[in-house]
Amino acid sequence: MTTPHAVISGASIAGLSAAFWLRKTGWDVTVIERAPEFREGGQNVDVRGIAREVLTRMGLFEAIKAQNTTETGTVLVTTTGKVRAELPFGGEEGATAELEVLRGDFARTILENLPDGVDFIYGDTILDVTDDADAATITTTSGRTLRADLVVIAEGVRSVTRDKIFGDIVNQKELGVNMVFGTIPRTTTDDDRWRWYNAIGGRQIHLRPDRYGTIRAVFAYSRGEDLKGLSRAESLAIVRGRYEDAGWEARRILDAFDVSDDVYIDQLTQVRMSTWHKGRVVMVGDAGWCVTPMGGGGASLALTSGYILAAYLTATPVDLDTALSSYEKWLRPLVDDVQSLPRGLEYFAYPRTRVGLAARGVVDQILTSRLFRPIAAKLTQVAETPQTLPEVLNVRA
Repeated sequence: MTTPHAVISGASIAGLSAAFWLRKTGWDVTVIERAPEFREGGQNVDVRGIAREVLTRMGLFEAIKAQNTTETGTVLVTTTGKVRAELPFGGEEGATAELEVLRGDFARTILENLPDGVDFIYGDTILDVTDDADAATITTTSGRTLRADLVVIAEGVRSVTRDKIFGDIVNQKELGVNMVFGTIPRTTTDDDRWRWYNAIGGRQIHLRPDRYGTIRAVFAYSRGEDLKGLSRAESLAIVRGRYEDAGWEARRILDAFDVSDDVYIDQLTQVRMSTWHKGRVVMVGDAGWCVTPMGGGGASLALTSGYILAAYLTATPVDLDTALSSYEKWLRPLVDDVQSLPRGLEYFAYPRTRVGLAARGVVDQILTSRLFRPIAAKLTQVAETPQTLPEVLNVRA
C-alpha cells in the first residue's frame, strides 16, 4: 500500500499540530512555509478547554507549561496605574490561564517534538492546486511540483491559497478594531501581571510580562482608520495621533514601538466559511475560521483542529470526503460558539465617552466582585465541548 502524502501550507500552531498527528498516524508530511525560516515571536496565547486534553495526548502538557510567560494575573488599572479591579485567575479559567505562553514558544515546542520524517520547505508558497481523482497537484512560486493525497491550508487569516481555492464562500468580516503589538523594554515600574487600561475614544492599552525579561505591549482601538497597505512608519504615525493623549503608559509604548523590531499591526477580521473542505483541500486554524482576540481561543482551536483531522482520517474504512465532513461536524460547534460575539461587545470593550467609560467601570466592579466572579470566569471559557475526543488510531510510537 502506498503511504499517503499530505502537504501542509503554514508552519504555526495549526499546521504543526496537523503535521504532528498526520505523521504519527503514518502519513508522509511536507510543510511549506512562506517565511525563510521558522517564525519566532508573537504575543500571548493560551490553551483552554478540550485543547488541554489534546496537548496531554501529544505528551506536551508539561513542556508547554514550562514555557509560561511568568504572568500571574490580570488587573484593570486607572491612568495613574492604580488597580481598579482584578480579574479571576487560575487553572482553565481567568483572563490569565494556567497555560499562558507566547505563540512562538508554543509553536517551537511542537516543532521540536514532531515525529521524525516531517519535511519542511521554507521561503516558498503555494501558487496553484489542481485536484483530480487520484491526487492533488501543487505548484509553488519557486517552481516546485508536489503530488499529495491531502492539502492542508494553515496559512492564517489572510490566506491567499484559501481565497484562490474557495473563492466567494470566504466571508471576511471586519470587526472595526485595530491592534498594534510589539515587544518593549521592561522597566522597574512593570510587574508580573497583565495590566489593562481603557481610555475614552475606544482605546485600550495592555502590558504583559514575558519570560525573556521584556514586556509585550498592545494597543487596541475601535473605529480606526484603514491601515492596510500602509508602511510601518505611516501606520505608527496614525497610531501615535490616536494615543498621544491616552494617558497611562501610552507615550512610553509609542516611543518604544518606533524602534522595536517586532511591531505587528492587524485589523481584526473574522473568517467564516460555509465549508472547510473542497475535494482534497481542507482548512485548519485561522485560515478557516479566525475568531480574533475578541473571541479568544484561537490557539486552542488551532491545536485541536490538527488532532480532530487526523482522528477522522484514521477511521475505518477511510473515505476522504466522509472523514473531512466528520472533522468539520465535530469542530464547527466550538468555532461557532467563539465567533458568536455578544451584542454590544465593542461598546463595552471600547467605551468612547467619559460616561461610557464610567459605566464600564461600574460593570467591571460588579463582575469582579466575589458574588459575580464565577460568572466573570465563564466569560473566558473557550474550546469547551460536551463531545468526547475521537480516538486517533494507528498511532506510532
